[in-house]
Amino acid sequence: MTLRQRLSGVRKYGGLLVACLASFCLVGESLAESNPRDPYEHVNRTLFAVNETVDVYAAKPVAQVYDKLVPLAAKVGAGNFFGNAGDLWIGVNSALQGKFSDAGIDISRLLINSTVGIFGLFDVASELGLDKHDEDFGQTLAVWGAGDGGYLFVPIIGPRTMRDAVGWGVDSYGDPVWSTRPVSLRNSMVAIRFVDIRASLLPADKVVEEAALDKYSYIRDAYLQRRRNQIFDGRPPRLDD
Repeated sequence: MTLRQRLSGVRKYGGLLVACLASFCLVGESLAESNPRDPYEHVNRTLFAVNETVDVYAAKPVAQVYDKLVPLAAKVGAGNFFGNAGDLWIGVNSALQGKFSDAGIDISRLLINSTVGIFGLFDVASELGLDKHDEDFGQTLAVWGAGDGGYLFVPIIGPRTMRDAVGWGVDSYGDPVWSTRPVSLRNSMVAIRFVDIRASLLPADKVVEEAALDKYSYIRDAYLQRRRNQIFDGRPPRLDD
């Protein structure tokens, strides 16, 4: 794909994403409740219910079959492969946030795992003490001062904030899996990654079901807390009472 085609795609789909988010905001403002973190709660709960239906009848059963039939070594290799594919974009975001030392580690991980680790199937870099980071463009926007814009729940994609939804759109263009050609191979890789991630979340399902009186609120609050922790690299400032 040429640079011109990629920029054209960014304009096309980026504009569509912005338009959708703007419409969402207008609807959400008219339905806003007292929770300032979740001003679109009515809409979010409807979308969450849709996602639950898709998960119960499609995503979760496929993940359970995958978890049961695929050998552990293969699942670990798949997770390592997709994790390695993301290290370049993680490094870019580390640099954009001014974390140049982390960016160097991210690129070193990519080089080591892509070679010694056989295309990322083995996480040799972690064994050498080069820890994996977790950065994305949503966090970069936060570091640059962008507000979260309110909580969203997007079916399939999952919980986000308005800021993180925009960041996710940019992340998609920095994701080498989405740039893979032919399209049939790309779609297969995206599907495998989705199933692998969903399978990794299976142990958490029981915890959520047992702990949550309101599953929607539990997932929302857990996401927002985890996201704040990520943005501040595990050292978030105290919130004012």
